[in-house]
Amino acid sequence: MPLSDLSGRVALGIDIGGTNTKFGVVNHRGQVLEKGSIKTDEYEKVEDFIDALYVEVNPLIAKYGTHKNFDGIGVGMPNGNYYKGTTEHAPNLPWKGVIPFGAMMKAKFGLRCIVTNDANAAALGEMLFGAARGMKDFIMITLGTGVGSGIVTNGSLVYGHDGFAGELGHTIVKPGGRKHWSTGSEGSLEAYASASGIAITAKKMRAEFPQSLLNQYPESEINSKTVYECASKGDPISIEVFRYTGQKLGEALANFVMFSSPEAILLFGGVIKAGDFILKPTKLHMERNLFPIFRDKVKLVFSELDEADAAILGASALVWEKK
Repeated sequence: MPLSDLSGRVALGIDIGGTNTKFGVVNHRGQVLEKGSIKTDEYEKVEDFIDALYVEVNPLIAKYGTHKNFDGIGVGMPNGNYYKGTTEHAPNLPWKGVIPFGAMMKAKFGLRCIVTNDANAAALGEMLFGAARGMKDFIMITLGTGVGSGIVTNGSLVYGHDGFAGELGHTIVKPGGRKHWSTGSEGSLEAYASASGIAITAKKMRAEFPQSLLNQYPESEINSKTVYECASKGDPISIEVFRYTGQKLGEALANFVMFSSPEAILLFGGVIKAGDFILKPTKLHMERNLFPIFRDKVKLVFSELDEADAAILGASALVWEKK
């Protein structure tokens, strides 16, 4: 349904992370009318989590109208399955196995509930409310603690036959390379281009160059933020950390471009705060590794969504995309 036909309608967007869950009431213009949060990891049982969420959210449903005004609930969560409404074997959630989360939410709230993974939700949010408005073919890459992705072709998200397509962060960019701290795979994109990967790179590089500004920080404080702060002061080692990260990311993006020929690749997440330190080497190495017919065609842009609200907006977009 076109957003222009949704005047006066609202949806509930919920972003579930391993530590925190954020939620908000969103209207068809992409305005977050009200929001809140609860701790995810305080609830060992998913039933208790949903009960706690209901206590916080139900007053918002009453405040912004009745169930007649609400088109539904959209949920972005780790290992969320769009087809089944489940979360399956999510390593960073306290609830193990296959959880019929969508059905449980519908039973509790009396509203339809659509579930997908958090990166797919972000892609939908960007398509409805952000930099991908009007685009039918693009790839969303989220660069945070991990690397997530959402692939949109011909205006629709790519889910695959089982609902789990689009895990570009776990594609191998350096065979036999850095071992992933969680999956055990060797050389995945996430091991290099995530905030976690940047911290690992920075710790290795600073050990080889005692003069680096990075060495003024204790080991526990080496992260993408401190690397950016040092790069901004002209520290060549910190700049090299981002250059190397951008190279790995750009090489991977070249493969992704040749797979789906998107109009644009959107980058989102805390890592993009590094700006040109990471964007320029990413663009350079993407173009350098593309087959000639793909060169200089794909825009590489940062997300336009406010980072604090993006996950909520993306989750709410699920409701209207499904309508």
